[in-house]
Amino acid sequence: MSKFRVAVDVGGTFTDVFVFNEKTGNISVTKTSSTPSNPEIGILDGIKKANISGNEISMFSHGTTVGTNALIERKLPKTALITTRGFRDIPEIRRGTKQDLWDAYIDVAPPYIRRRDRFELNERVDYAGNVLVEVQEKEIRTLAQKLKKRGVESIAICFMNSYINNSNELKTINILQEEIPDVYICASSSILPEIFEHERMSTTIINAVLGPKVSNYIHSLEEKIKEKGYEGDILVLHSGGGVMTSETVPKYAARLASSGIAAGAIASKYIANLCGFKNAIGLDMGGTSTDISLVYDGQLKITKDWFIEYGYPIGFPSIEILTIGAGGGSLAWVDEGRSLRNGPQSAGAVPGPACYQRGGEEPTNTDANLVLGRLSTELLDGQMSLDKEAALKVVRKIGEQFGYTDEEAANAILKVANANMCDALRLISVRKGYDPRDFALVAFGGAGALHSAYLAKEIDIPNVIVPAHPGVAAAMGCLLVDVRHDVSKTFVKDIQETNVEELEKEFMTLELEATNLLKQEGIAHENMNLIRYLEMRYLGQWRTLSTPIGRPIQSLETALNTFHKEHERAYAFLNPDQNVEIYGLRVEAIGVVPKPEIVKESPEGKLEDAVKSYRDVYFEEAEGYVNTPVYDRKKIPTLSVLQGPAILDQLDSTVVLPPSFTAEVDSYKNIIMTYKK
Repeated sequence: MSKFRVAVDVGGTFTDVFVFNEKTGNISVTKTSSTPSNPEIGILDGIKKANISGNEISMFSHGTTVGTNALIERKLPKTALITTRGFRDIPEIRRGTKQDLWDAYIDVAPPYIRRRDRFELNERVDYAGNVLVEVQEKEIRTLAQKLKKRGVESIAICFMNSYINNSNELKTINILQEEIPDVYICASSSILPEIFEHERMSTTIINAVLGPKVSNYIHSLEEKIKEKGYEGDILVLHSGGGVMTSETVPKYAARLASSGIAAGAIASKYIANLCGFKNAIGLDMGGTSTDISLVYDGQLKITKDWFIEYGYPIGFPSIEILTIGAGGGSLAWVDEGRSLRNGPQSAGAVPGPACYQRGGEEPTNTDANLVLGRLSTELLDGQMSLDKEAALKVVRKIGEQFGYTDEEAANAILKVANANMCDALRLISVRKGYDPRDFALVAFGGAGALHSAYLAKEIDIPNVIVPAHPGVAAAMGCLLVDVRHDVSKTFVKDIQETNVEELEKEFMTLELEATNLLKQEGIAHENMNLIRYLEMRYLGQWRTLSTPIGRPIQSLETALNTFHKEHERAYAFLNPDQNVEIYGLRVEAIGVVPKPEIVKESPEGKLEDAVKSYRDVYFEEAEGYVNTPVYDRKKIPTLSVLQGPAILDQLDSTVVLPPSFTAEVDSYKNIIMTYKK
């Protein structure tokens, strides 16, 4: 009876549901309000709204903000840290840096574990892995009783140099599990066995504070969805762009810290590839923020330098995503120097923009778009009404301060918002050594298609792609991923002195661990794909570049040449005569799972029949209002060509096609906009 693949993206305001019918190839989408206190309720409400019963679901995958919100809101279980004597204050010392170097008044957020809950044991392992001081059983058991009395729910263990010899950590875990078996325990040697104490300890702490919360959430969801008749695995998207089953999620809870954000990046890669573009920049603009990602040569860029709160890095590989405070609900305001600003403050879901009629009293991007006629007064196929008079009232506050007309004020608000997003687009492209002219811009999220054409024009991106369902593209991304795990270890050696046989042996050990992880996820051997990477750097450098290497290793020359070329692209510098050092080894373990195949559609109907009305829309380049056709996007035939200006309405988003743009609708119902210079 199972025939639907269901993907859900749980956001802060809405829970988006994307449904693919395996038998017919049809796609349906729906949105429902999120329930932050019990996210699983919003998920089940969304499935119910989609008119699907549990026994009709063949695959269920979702991205969630449970981990992200828990860290931001600090709604965390009572957690303790156990570390080597003398290293209790690493979470506060960190790297001694600040996010804003020039602001002396803003402090880094406090550690996730207070000092009173950080404990030391007398143990020591040297840099080579020799045990200098063995941890004592009596000391561990005494500490366990103290933790039990304090009501500790979770424990993070991070000993000095345990990445190279974890015997003291393993002994501590075993004894603690005997003394306090109901407490969640994780150790750095199993979470992130890599050098650099702060990064390893920070990742382990975040894994510990999220472990109980994520475990409770996933078990609750599992029980409730099984009650509805679903018997398959619950797949959860993680930061690296893959999914884990409910069995693995509790062990690697920190990987869920950017679960929901990663889904949009995956969708942008898939959509760009569908349209024939190997290079793409994803623009996921929602109500509060905009997430920007980059695909180069068909691959998403991966980073290990990321965090939810500055100062507390998470060492797991993650899709590189830049998030800024620019969304439909971002507030326009005037600073003390009488300059117009936009965001990062947001009206959020409550009260929301003034036009939502929920009490908002400050101008937002949504209000400005409504004033200019780019948004209709009816959204979500008539389920939601917007008050244009309320929007005019708040936008006028900006106009009065600068002597602008209502239209000039609204246009200025949007121009500042667009400038902020263009800065972010340059940061992830130009600053990383990529030319925006070689990319397509994939615009999605509820507000992405309202702004995308102007962003592309500003930074000279030739094409803009708007997917068929932009408002729920992130949910669709959850159906397009494989099971994935990353296994790594520190390995420091000059590449010229590295023995190929020694390196092969190290990789085989990592691959055995990776294969076992995929087996635990229920992946058959024929569906496993293992990819090896060398983390490399010029001798004396701090940062590394990830370079793929074949299986089995025949020679290190190819990897070395690839490293030099990538270094030149990223930093405009290479030196073939400089010694290159291998810093670490990583295996990317992929368990291939079936994915939906979106079918092409044949042209049906006439473009003229898709026009549902005309309305006056303000365009600065046209020096005023233009009587603009408003299309029902569902009725636009494939292979149609549209000339700007035009507005395209649909359930989950609105597309603005300015006067200087042409748009084509491909066979997958994607819109590809091109700027006419």
